[in-house]
Amino acid sequence: MTYETILLDIADHVATITINRPEAMNSFTKTMVEEFEALWKELAWNDDVHCCVLRAAPGRAFCTGADVKASQEPGQAVVDLANTWHCEDPGKYLGPKSMNCWKPVIAAVHGMAAGGAFYWLNECDIVISSDDATFFDPHVTYGMTSALEPIGMTYKMPLQDVLRMVLLGNDERVGAETAMRIGIVSEVVPLDRLWPRAAELAAIVAAKPPAATAGSVKAIWQSLDLPRSVALLQSLKYCQIGNPVGVPQVDRTALMADKAKRFTLR
Repeated sequence: MTYETILLDIADHVATITINRPEAMNSFTKTMVEEFEALWKELAWNDDVHCCVLRAAPGRAFCTGADVKASQEPGQAVVDLANTWHCEDPGKYLGPKSMNCWKPVIAAVHGMAAGGAFYWLNECDIVISSDDATFFDPHVTYGMTSALEPIGMTYKMPLQDVLRMVLLGNDERVGAETAMRIGIVSEVVPLDRLWPRAAELAAIVAAKPPAATAGSVKAIWQSLDLPRSVALLQSLKYCQIGNPVGVPQVDRTALMADKAKRFTLR
């Protein structure tokens, strides 16, 4: 499939996805929502893809949420508010986990990440950023209730930091170092190192047995909807199903025979 708002490159078992609307701060439109729905389905069934990198075209922003101007055009509203009882959250289609794509996803964030950008960040497994990245939620500043994105944030960030971001709106932005401290990102690098670093991490993940990585991602994310005891019981099933597949995908004898301790320290 070809995409209008997304660039997709697949090489060495890594799918590199680039949000590609730099002229509009990489904001998302109805077309982009539909394309991400198709993209995650495509990647979920592509056995050649072991890991994904999500990034955005260079410019001032990773993403500033929904494109308000485009949404005002006929038939282009991201959310159809006219049909109250059949209104759907666009984040359902933007995020990989909501679309049952269990490939590990690494997000590389630069510039502004605002509002609807968290639809992606909330569902990525590893999030890194450049040192110029800032994070904020403008909804309440414009008189809009902020609920969907921040609820997703509460699974990664402390509640008081989520509420502070929501309630201060446009009047405060979270810088990269603070974002790392409160759990939005796990690593901050210079801007010129952002994409190469994301590619390095993806290559490490993609080299591991895909049944093991995808199974781990699915087990952990699906546990979030369950009470702890139920989640632990269910997780055993993932091991029973996934391990017989994942173990033959790696040369365990060679790994155990290699006594060199090669690792990075974070």
